[in-house]
Amino acid sequence: MSVLEVENLRIEIEGTGIDIVDEISFHIEAGEVLGLVGESGSGKTTVGLSLLGHQRRGAKIVAGQVRVDGKDILERSPAQLRALRGGTVSYVPQDPSAALNPALRIGRQLEEVLAAHRFGSSHEERLREMLEEVLLPTERSFLRRYPHQLSGGQQQRVGLAMAFACRPRVIVLDEPTTGLDVTTQAHVLATVRMLCRAHGVAALYVSHDLAVVAALADRVAVMYAGRIVEIGRERDLFLASAHPYARRLVEAIPEISGEHELVGIPGTAPRPGHRPTGCFFAPRCDYAVDICREQFPPRERVAERREVRCHRWQEVLAEAVHDRPLAAVRTNGASADALISIRNLQAAHGERPVLFDIDLDVAPRQCVALVGESGSGKTTLARCIAGLHRNFTGELALRGIPLRPGARNRSRDTRRDIQYVFQSPYSSLNPRKTIGQIIGQPLRLFFDLPRRDQHARIVHALERVQLTSSVVDRYPHELSGGERQRVAIARALVSEPALLVCDEVTSALDVSVQAAIVDLIAELQREMELGLLFVTHNLALIRTIAQEVAVMSAGRIVEHGPVDRVLDQPEAEYTKRLLADTPSLESALAIAE
Repeated sequence: MSVLEVENLRIEIEGTGIDIVDEISFHIEAGEVLGLVGESGSGKTTVGLSLLGHQRRGAKIVAGQVRVDGKDILERSPAQLRALRGGTVSYVPQDPSAALNPALRIGRQLEEVLAAHRFGSSHEERLREMLEEVLLPTERSFLRRYPHQLSGGQQQRVGLAMAFACRPRVIVLDEPTTGLDVTTQAHVLATVRMLCRAHGVAALYVSHDLAVVAALADRVAVMYAGRIVEIGRERDLFLASAHPYARRLVEAIPEISGEHELVGIPGTAPRPGHRPTGCFFAPRCDYAVDICREQFPPRERVAERREVRCHRWQEVLAEAVHDRPLAAVRTNGASADALISIRNLQAAHGERPVLFDIDLDVAPRQCVALVGESGSGKTTLARCIAGLHRNFTGELALRGIPLRPGARNRSRDTRRDIQYVFQSPYSSLNPRKTIGQIIGQPLRLFFDLPRRDQHARIVHALERVQLTSSVVDRYPHELSGGERQRVAIARALVSEPALLVCDEVTSALDVSVQAAIVDLIAELQREMELGLLFVTHNLALIRTIAQEVAVMSAGRIVEHGPVDRVLDQPEAEYTKRLLADTPSLESALAIAE
């Protein structure tokens, strides 16, 4: 018998009759992990929250059933739902730092969960068990720490300990490894898998990272525009998708091998209230015919425990995923002269040294990837180059001219030549300014141009990143995450820089948008002859964009060389461990065989 059963769930924008998600049906058995994947805005988190009988403000559950052990939780009173959350159904949020109370010690927060649900008589013994289960220290000194004294991985493990504290029947994991480095991510995923199987928990794993889902989930449900369009065993879905959208998602997964071309999905998913007649994916689908534009496809059974909603699923299934196009051979078009030259760079945060003996060059038309775990010093090095971190010594030069620490100590031309694209497209854009004002600010700083010429350059910068002039007067909150990141890139490019520093620019994006952004950056690099420093923890991604890679550990570069050599024949033990911990579709499917 299934632990969790969801039937014909419908959630609307309150008071409008417009659905956010509809016709959602699936079940999860004890110890099973169901991956829920899809682009941003597809309704994944909305469905996840419904398993707790909860919705964000403005959304309302209007139909359907959510049964845990045969009992519909949607029929319970608010008081009964509060008792259920954390005890019977638990939730692990995306950002552990926002989920933990910064004013309370870790031990106090873990105890509060046990006390709230009256779980066990000896809290001290249970606390020790909770910490051991998630591989955290059991010393009393650890329990006395505050959240800010823990690493991101430790914070996420505390969140897992709280979620599993009362032995729930169902757990919802909402992007719990986004932003974590591959080693920490591997430990967190192993912990989730072990706890679910050991305690018979039914888990819904919401994610946009399909490589992670392939490594963790037993089955996968693919969502598009508020509907589940395909559901089945992870191996079946990733090797032979029956829905065109699922297939395009698989083609957008970066591979460690770099064998196949990384292909994004043109266009964007329609929002609630703006969805077309017929199949919602038809405007973006290569298989669409007249019936697709007229009728939404019914559920059809492909095999046991596998369903799809596509009029042409048999034709799609006939074309296997492994027929995807091969990647083009990369060439290193870099010039012999270094654009950025770094020698014996040492950096510190206050009195604490964080970078040691860094030597690195970036040439024009060359992309150098900087990879490593969180805390390895990648972002500190990038910020030294951009003038955002001043506490460093050693040689740092642009075209042979020494760069002084701190952007304010550099000339206007130097500041224009080095531009930085930050990790989060949500916090790096001023919410009170329009897109035109945001992109126009560097023009006002670095160029003396008439207003008409400024507007023309703003429009040209937007067109370069595949946005139209229609967004000029819009605000950041009116754009999707992928569109915001394109605006951030346009703001950097409007200055006509020589070097672009990209700091984890794809970590918060779903795979289809990630593929489009990486392809865009690579194309712009060739067009504008940019030098590119690409900071990332996603080793599979660097095959697509970089010619060289520098691997950082504990503030030092432990391996450096051409991408193919470093990834195929790593010499440093640290690099070998990173590669082993990196989730990939190939390795997940090989293990499943």
